[in-house]
Amino acid sequence: MHLLTCSEHPSRSSEAKLFGIELSYLHVSKEDSENNLHHYDSQVPNFFCDEHVASLMVYGKKRQSSVTDSVFRLKRVLNLDQATTFIESREIKTVNGTPAVGTHISGPSILTGVFSGGLDTVSLSQKACMRYTLLPIRPGEPYIVQFATLPGNHRPPDCVLREDGSGQVFIDPATMQVKRMEAIVPHHIILPTQTVDVWRITIDYSPILLGGQTFWMPTKITSRATPTADDDLAIWSFDASYTNYHKLEVTSYILPFSNSTAPR
Repeated sequence: MHLLTCSEHPSRSSEAKLFGIELSYLHVSKEDSENNLHHYDSQVPNFFCDEHVASLMVYGKKRQSSVTDSVFRLKRVLNLDQATTFIESREIKTVNGTPAVGTHISGPSILTGVFSGGLDTVSLSQKACMRYTLLPIRPGEPYIVQFATLPGNHRPPDCVLREDGSGQVFIDPATMQVKRMEAIVPHHIILPTQTVDVWRITIDYSPILLGGQTFWMPTKITSRATPTADDDLAIWSFDASYTNYHKLEVTSYILPFSNSTAPR
């Protein structure tokens, strides 16, 4: 999961797993949380949905913005080692209301990896990368689990969140699915050797029916990067919504032979 500017090239694939954390001490069995952890990875089908993105960069009195509507797709690929790789792609329909053709959002800011990598932030696979804290439980309210990256010299190089950061997730107690994630990276590099900003991101999830199964998918994403230095007034923002999820299916037909089309 990474915030990019239009000068960077987004990653197209990465491993994905559903949010999960070992919460057996919440009177929830370890098996339940691990089932959620693997459900997305093993069962989510190829799908497509409508993506609406408003991207903005403000620098002093200058303002650069774009609104892009696309068809977003996620395709699962099974590797030789049986691990699943998810490939994100999109087909752009309009930019600022004008018909357009392309496969990449041009910015000014871009966010990638939410569907194919961001789901790992709070998971059993990231226990070597993160410190997790369960907040006091309030009846009838979501469980809140806070996370923070371990010091850089204490975490492996393949962590999902490679920069120092922290945040929290809100877990639905009935389903043990994540409803919302909030994260902050205090020293995020927007432009190499140029800009260091505070990056904040929130992701809202909702249950979506795909192929007869329910998956909790992103429906709203808000991302902000604000300057840490007084002489850098650039503010980057990315707001996206995802609707009309559909399972991606390929249907083929065998046409009957017709004498009327046979050569004479």
